[in-house]
Amino acid sequence: MNSKKYILLFFKGVAMGGADVVPGVSGGTIAFITGIYEELLNSIKSIDLNALKLLFSFKIKEFWAHINGTFLVVLLAGIALSLASLAKVISYLLEAHPIQLWSFFFGLIIISAILVAKEITKWDAGVIIAGIVGTAIAYYVTIATPAETPTTFIFIFLSGAIAICAMILPGISGAFLLLIMGKYEFIIGALKDFNLTVILTFIMGCAVGILSFSRVISWLLNKYYNLTIALLAGFMVGSLNKIWPWKIVTHYRLDSHGVEKPFLDKNLMPQAYHDLTGQDPLLWQALLFMLLGIGLVYAIDLIARVNDKNVAQA
Repeated sequence: MNSKKYILLFFKGVAMGGADVVPGVSGGTIAFITGIYEELLNSIKSIDLNALKLLFSFKIKEFWAHINGTFLVVLLAGIALSLASLAKVISYLLEAHPIQLWSFFFGLIIISAILVAKEITKWDAGVIIAGIVGTAIAYYVTIATPAETPTTFIFIFLSGAIAICAMILPGISGAFLLLIMGKYEFIIGALKDFNLTVILTFIMGCAVGILSFSRVISWLLNKYYNLTIALLAGFMVGSLNKIWPWKIVTHYRLDSHGVEKPFLDKNLMPQAYHDLTGQDPLLWQALLFMLLGIGLVYAIDLIARVNDKNVAQA
């Protein structure tokens, strides 16, 4: 991988981190549409017993090659930078310009679902059913009411495993699943208070979850490619309910600082939004940002295809 590819990979990581900040948008979606999804799964999957044997035998060069270390480090660096910086920008935009931002992501997810579905090589009843099931699962996730759950270490471990799995699934947000499981504020509070026991338990769950689940997804892609792609495309379609631009808050919650934050919301049509809130639905701006999201993903996909063609011809 040359320096240009490293730079491009880094910015793909930045995009993944930015997507994970927004509830309803998954970094897995970005990984898929930028053409690194399968390599990401395979790299994670390569962290196995053989990798540990190489590491503990101090065969560092072989270990690094085995786990595709440079790929993972560059990608994770982009994600980390995004979470540390872009997260603040996106949080501001969610507060100041929510309709425009949600519209942008709505367009992004629409075209992503279409491009993913185009990867299906053969359509049949099973593929259609898989797409419908994926849509139904993601839609249910977006409407599920956050629950009261235990704070035992076993449940914290499971919460980490489930959340990290969702983050590599296109269309499903790990942060939103934590919210549904009633552990979002708990984990944020643990980070704030530096509760090392809770943090390490959660991280262990994340590690086990991503190392095992990446193998499941990779196996499904190898054995049932079309069904898996249809399921992933369905996840994206179902997640559109969460990122609909026009919504009103129906319930609030207190964050770790005692500040009231939106908790549950309800989708509205633009005119109903205007009638209930008295605010301009900004319809033309919303359409413009939807088209911007569509155009951006289409351009990324086009560049990726041209690059793959050039590599194949080289």
